[in-house]
Amino acid sequence: MRVVASEEAREYIAERGGRLYVWPTSSACCHPVPRLECGTDAKADREFRPVADDAFEIWAPARLARLPSELHVEVRRFPRRRVEAYWDGCAWIV
Repeated sequence: MRVVASEEAREYIAERGGRLYVWPTSSACCHPVPRLECGTDAKADREFRPVADDAFEIWAPARLARLPSELHVEVRRFPRRRVEAYWDGCAWIV
């Protein structure tokens, strides 16, 4: 998996322990839209495995069948400072 991360994202993740956890999810509305979520802390109810080690470690669900070919990571400032990313050009991690 190729990781494309801004310098600000690398610094943000490093300041919080150097790990980024990513996991797919979907909304339960009429038209479920798959999306990705991420954070610098693991979700307590999920099992993760390391999948990449770039300037920071990336952890994905242990049961994820296929990894994306590319993961982009950015920092957003509004409405609050947070890390966001998307993989394979289609799904944002919020």
